[in-house]
Amino acid sequence: MVQTLPHERGFMVSWDQLHRDARALAWRLQGAGNHDWKRIIAITRGGMAPAMIVARELDIREVDSISIQSYDHQTQSEPTVIKKSVLEDSADTLIIDDLVDTGKTIELVRRNFPNSHFATIYAKPLGRGFVDTFITEVSQDTWIFFPWDTALQFVGPYRGSA
Repeated sequence: MVQTLPHERGFMVSWDQLHRDARALAWRLQGAGNHDWKRIIAITRGGMAPAMIVARELDIREVDSISIQSYDHQTQSEPTVIKKSVLEDSADTLIIDDLVDTGKTIELVRRNFPNSHFATIYAKPLGRGFVDTFITEVSQDTWIFFPWDTALQFVGPYRGSA
């Protein structure tokens, strides 16, 4: 039995790759103008790991989260706020997520934090205009498999399988 990906393309991200990309995001944010970032708000759940790494790299101790639900496994719906951050909006606040897909989640959060800086590791074309900083752009039809959603297992070669 051949398993198919939920979308046309799949992009596997390992813990090592996520760590490298989150450090690259911190490096890019460090060079983004004359910002002295004071606090981070992670968009849960996907933004928590990148936010932790960025916080470490930029020596930011004030970290909170805003909980948004917009996916049920691999089905996207309208985003809703489940828990709001206690940190306030300001120009020295970073809002971090793993991915911007259509931009609906970021758009919802930006309404509550219009002065904050929005950063993601990955961006798709429909969503990239909603973030201020990102590291890697992937096609809209790419499904990103994050390390918290996968397990290590044997995968057969491409040739000869079909």
